[in-house]
Amino acid sequence: MNPKSITFRLTLFFSTVSTFVLLVVGLLVGSLVESHFEEQDLMELRGKLELVRHALAKVRILSDLTTVPQSLSDALIGHPDLSVAILGPDHRILFTTPSAAFATYLLEQPSRKDLSGEARLVMWEQEGQIYRGISADADTGIAGQPSATVALAINIEHHQAFMKAFHNNLWMAITAGILLTIVLGWVAARRGLAPVRQMADVAKGISASHLSDRLSSNSVPPELANLAIAFNEMLARLEGSFHRLSDFSSDLAHELRTPISNLMTQTQVALSKGRSADEYSEVLYSNLEEYEWLARMIADMLFLAKADNGLIIPSSEIVDLAKEVQELFGFYEAIADEQGVSMLLTGEGTVRGDRLMLRRALSNLLSNAIRHTSHGRSIKVFINHAKPEETNLTIENVGETIAPEHLSRLFDRFYRVDPSRQKASDGAGLGLAITKSIIEAHQGKIQVLSSNGSTRFKITFPNV
Repeated sequence: MNPKSITFRLTLFFSTVSTFVLLVVGLLVGSLVESHFEEQDLMELRGKLELVRHALAKVRILSDLTTVPQSLSDALIGHPDLSVAILGPDHRILFTTPSAAFATYLLEQPSRKDLSGEARLVMWEQEGQIYRGISADADTGIAGQPSATVALAINIEHHQAFMKAFHNNLWMAITAGILLTIVLGWVAARRGLAPVRQMADVAKGISASHLSDRLSSNSVPPELANLAIAFNEMLARLEGSFHRLSDFSSDLAHELRTPISNLMTQTQVALSKGRSADEYSEVLYSNLEEYEWLARMIADMLFLAKADNGLIIPSSEIVDLAKEVQELFGFYEAIADEQGVSMLLTGEGTVRGDRLMLRRALSNLLSNAIRHTSHGRSIKVFINHAKPEETNLTIENVGETIAPEHLSRLFDRFYRVDPSRQKASDGAGLGLAITKSIIEAHQGKIQVLSSNGSTRFKITFPNV
């Protein structure tokens, strides 16, 4: 089954809730109107009951009962739907209106009262007509005589006709309201989801040549603002990654072109005419250097590819950082002396990790520091515990200040601050990228700061 669209779901939910509300309101309104008519009829009947009671209260002797019908007939003129019947103390009918047939129904029933003692409204159907009525006792003014019984009823057929028409109109209005809420719900859902469709349109237009498109977070509802911001951030990351990949591909082609061009040129020259064995041997040794360059570059690229896919799993052993730095000092001592650079170590500390991988990272940083330290200056290595849970190693050298715009890209592959000053011995520009991958594989982090001719690479290892 295909999943339903959000527009359909919102419309269905909105229309369902609206239908329920309209039905409840319709039932409530119908009930209130019906209750109003019942209350109106009850008030009218109670009013006439008081009139009858007042007339009977004037009777002082039995002979006066003969005057009651005439006085009641005069009082009830203009009420054709009203029926009144009075049963005297001797159970003789004293008075009935011309249409009192339905009122006599109440005389056969016991008087019904509500909690306050007042006559309670009774509803019944008789001969296809619907009536409401009350019955109650009424005292005469004759001392010692039992109370008379009074029955009053009203034909509510006109009320029923009105209520039938009212209900028909009410449910027609509710049905129209339900249909209208469905249409309005669909329109509201469509308009509310317009920013989502805009995001989809932007996403459809994304390609390698159109990565700069962004959503305006100010034009979307607050509920979608975070989604728009996250979408823009994703596009920014994609754009940055694509540019880095493009630069990397270009740099990789440039780096490979030089040794391959050298190999082709030397081979073509060697084959251009007959040469002695020594000359061929010299060409082969020269080519071997280029092959070694290519092999190192390919090995470094494979290492970084594994790092990108989380395939670097360092071994776990206790590594003495001070000892590793001292051994590297001994390895680079000859090169440092040639450059007129001294190396100093302060502090000590241990971390858990892969000793060979960490030595490679530190070697890359020391080699880089030696190349960029001014003649006669020193390289300082500090090992300390700024926090109980961290071990810090800082390598500081004095040389040219690195501009801020280059600092964030120093760990990019093949990136050089000044490519025009590259030397053959500087490597392929992968050393710092490899160093960062090794540090991050050990759950550490590395950062670089440069100001006033001093450059510092700071590594932070977690204590495990």
